Amino acid sequence: MKKLSGYYDKLPEDDRLLAYHIADMVEICEKKYIPRFSAFLDGRQVEIAKSVLNYEGFKNFMFYGGYEGALRVILGVFPPYVRYGKQDFPMKNLVFRYREENRLTHRDFLGAFMACGINRNMLGDIIVNEGYTVAFVYDTVCGMISSEMRKVGSVGVKISEENEPAIYVKENFMEIKGTVSSMRLDCVVSLAARISRENAARIIRASNVSLNSGIGVSVSSEVKSGDVFSVRGYGKFILSEVSGKSKKDRFCICIKKYI
Repeated sequence: MKKLSGYYDKLPEDDRLLAYHIADMVEICEKKYIPRFSAFLDGRQVEIAKSVLNYEGFKNFMFYGGYEGALRVILGVFPPYVRYGKQDFPMKNLVFRYREENRLTHRDFLGAFMACGINRNMLGDIIVNEGYTVAFVYDTVCGMISSEMRKVGSVGVKISEENEPAIYVKENFMEIKGTVSSMRLDCVVSLAARISRENAARIIRASNVSLNSGIGVSVSSEVKSGDVFSVRGYGKFILSEVSGKSKKDRFCICIKKYI
């Protein structure tokens, strides 16, 4: 763990603590020859974990979130020569069923989990459909959820644990259209988060912005169509379109915010 001293000093405290935690996982795995697992990680945290694993030269690891393309995943690190797979991860798949006319949302489910005292890092993706929602949760909280959650909001739900639930992923966006003086990251973040360019630059310099899940970006990093960026406290976005320039020679862009 001492090898990381100074390596992540510029990261916010939470990210720095995560980096040291990943290094600890690797150290315990190598010394005690036992697998170790993280809590659920978001895209930014995954990139931090990857950078630590690369820095440590550790190769025997896997990220898994319950299905292909999961946004929130668990990192598993494994001793050399040990076979491992998704069945080794401390994760359960909970299916919630309810009447289709009851329009529940991701926020409804997240609020219900929080009301049960479940920390966000114990929850993976929550995939909401009409009358059917799948939540990937840490195995240590599965029993609590199954025994305590009888309703989500005012809607009664039936909960079952299923090994391979049907996954129907649909992404919802809110469009943000406007113009920027350049395609620099600080300009694009300013429009996306509805903050001044100066505040955007400050947030970027504080390592609170990731671009294509990469950390260590600068205010002058160029953003291109299709790029995905996250702003801590403001959400996740994709630059969906650059449609030319205005009469004032500003770039006309469309940003989609994940909701």
